[in-house]
Amino acid sequence: QTDRVVFFDNIVASGDSMGGNGIRRLAVAHGPAGWTVLERWMSKGLKPYFNDLVVHKGQAYGFDGGILACIDLANGQRCWKGGRYGNGQLLLLPDQDLLLVLSEEGEVALVAAAIDRFTEIARFKAIDGKTWNHPVLVGDVLLVRNGEEMAAFRLSLE
Repeated sequence: QTDRVVFFDNIVASGDSMGGNGIRRLAVAHGPAGWTVLERWMSKGLKPYFNDLVVHKGQAYGFDGGILACIDLANGQRCWKGGRYGNGQLLLLPDQDLLLVLSEEGEVALVAAAIDRFTEIARFKAIDGKTWNHPVLVGDVLLVRNGEEMAAFRLSLE
């Protein structure tokens, strides 16, 4: 038996179409006395519905309703909120400090993964109709789809 305590830091999101309960950061520890859970913070600054969020350089990026938002993981405070993408999905491009967002209406946007402000760098219409599917990036090929169509785009790596 050991007296060592093992910590797990977790983010838990709870959302629904009415806004949900926001997001919580929990510290889960296992030590000689068993398991303990401590809530580090709770925030309504990010309320994902059925969207994912990404974590990058101490911030979480995701959707607060249909608007992209960034929160600081140290305290749960919202850093910014901007860009209306509906119930879209996003990918992190960590080596470029970018978010690749696929909007609910089939638009692809590149957004800076920055803490200080929302900055949309580019946007284009990728497919017609509503999509809730995740975009996929394989090498230099971006794949997007919905229930009716799929499109592939070869992206410049420069």
